[in-house]
Amino acid sequence: MRRIILASPRGPCAGVRRALEIMERALLTYGKPIYANHEIVHNNHVVDSFRKRGVIFTDHVTDIPENSVYVFSAHGVSPEFRKEAESRKLHIIDATCPLVLKVHREAKKFSETGVKVFFIGHRGHPEVIGTMGVSDMTLIETKKDAEQIHEGEFRTHKVGVITQTTLSVDETHGIMKAMKRKFPHIITPSATDVCYATQNRQNAVKELSRESDLILIIGSESSSNSKRLMETAEREGVRSILIDDGKSIPFDILRGIDTLGITSGASSPEYLVTGIVEELQKKYPDVSIHDLCTVEETMEFSVPKI
Repeated sequence: MRRIILASPRGPCAGVRRALEIMERALLTYGKPIYANHEIVHNNHVVDSFRKRGVIFTDHVTDIPENSVYVFSAHGVSPEFRKEAESRKLHIIDATCPLVLKVHREAKKFSETGVKVFFIGHRGHPEVIGTMGVSDMTLIETKKDAEQIHEGEFRTHKVGVITQTTLSVDETHGIMKAMKRKFPHIITPSATDVCYATQNRQNAVKELSRESDLILIIGSESSSNSKRLMETAEREGVRSILIDDGKSIPFDILRGIDTLGITSGASSPEYLVTGIVEELQKKYPDVSIHDLCTVEETMEFSVPKI
């Protein structure tokens, strides 16, 4: 291997940084145990670290003793789930990403104005579960799903569409086009629901693909945005591999690779990237390290009072 190219931007987005800061402050203020809805963010190392410090992750509110501190994950929860948690007399701290809350508000507004809502997302993802609990809506996972909609069923309805924040920009565009063919007057949000960080990281992977023989995506299997980075690289014609950390480096696959691209999902801390680069340098001591920056990110979200 002759060189390594590190994509930028990569790693934690503003929503993830905010959620992690909230959890840190909760531990500092209240001590353990702290309870959390689902994994605070989708990264195995981050979640394991918090578990060791006394955070208990559970989706079942009934498992939590009354008056406990309960943190909602960055993915958000449904109004029904929120009410259930409040009825348990829990001290709730909301770490939902503000961009996810934006989609919740769009869904609620559509519902209140009589708009039939289609939601583009991946079934079973916690963000999707939370958002679909806001109002009655129909899930669209693929372009094929959109093409199979029977327009006649919605002839008497105004129709709108919202999306999960961590989708593939290219795939979402294709589904949106199919939806607009079905419903020429479909109502869409004033700004895309796919978050700025998701878009930026996918755009960086496109640029990285032009110079790389193989791309390592640093992220956990549970991370939707990390998987979308893999798909982006594959669509650009470059093989990509998802790995958790330096112990997962596929050295056998790296044989014969001249240029290796590296990026990380929005839930992956930078120390994982640093560790992987250090392991690669041990194996390839003469490798050169280069940065590929496509855009500077300045977005920050305020942290609520804990």
